[in-house]
Amino acid sequence: MGIANKNQHLQDWITQQWVILFGENISKSNHSWLIGPFGGIDGIGKKFIHQLAKDEGLIINQDKANKGLIDSVKRLNLSEDELGSLHPKVVDFYQNTGDYNLLLKAKWTPLFKFFGILVQKIFSKRIEQLNVPIKDIKNSSGLTNEIIKLLDAKTNEIKRTIWLRTFKESGQVVYSGVYDTCRLPNGQTCIKAVFPLPNGNATVILSPSVGTKGELILDSSGEKIGDSGFYFLLKDSKGQLWTKFIKSFKDQLVVSCLNDKITAIQTLTLWGLRVLKFEYEIMKTNN
Repeated sequence: MGIANKNQHLQDWITQQWVILFGENISKSNHSWLIGPFGGIDGIGKKFIHQLAKDEGLIINQDKANKGLIDSVKRLNLSEDELGSLHPKVVDFYQNTGDYNLLLKAKWTPLFKFFGILVQKIFSKRIEQLNVPIKDIKNSSGLTNEIIKLLDAKTNEIKRTIWLRTFKESGQVVYSGVYDTCRLPNGQTCIKAVFPLPNGNATVILSPSVGTKGELILDSSGEKIGDSGFYFLLKDSKGQLWTKFIKSFKDQLVVSCLNDKITAIQTLTLWGLRVLKFEYEIMKTNN
């Protein structure tokens, strides 16, 4: 059995050891679709971006152009019918994400709010990652919306795309995630969001589809390793890789446009029960 790295905070060691005890030992070669950047032990937040660039020999792109989560929705390998019915403004948001402002509303299911408070106090504030609001937000709260590209220094090829979101009022980092597409073992193309954690990460793999009104539906409703879903990954004290697939936790994001207004609704569920609902207003800037 693997042992988590002891040179870190106790609470991080305990959670990583839990992943080792109840998860699976994996290899980089057989699970390339799942592998993503890991965080350091001294916090994530904005410092992670510079550390990742240094570790991988990349440069941070200062150009404000090309600021989409994905360069083309064609990378999702949707059917021709789905591509044709996907709303053009939803397409523009994903291909030019940095050109938009975000407003957020949040509503917890009271049963689960205690767990959110616990996670925030033990982990989120300290590591500056996955800092979801604990109080319900009824009036929209502004988020910064920054797309950061890391480039190969020689070829200028984009190697990493990072989506950094902070609360405008406090400057507190909400999410610092690395976004890409991946191809699952069954051949399906998905969006992969990697949120670095100490000596590991939380990875959400979302299966795309298009709804009847041209909305993009991203769903992490898989049943096993190899499917879309929520994964914890880590590296133990000997450099071995481990993952734990959290089957009971689901994430669905629906991005739609109605009457020229783009919105996104994100619903997190656990054991089939709604934990938290986010509502985003998405507005293009006047740049």
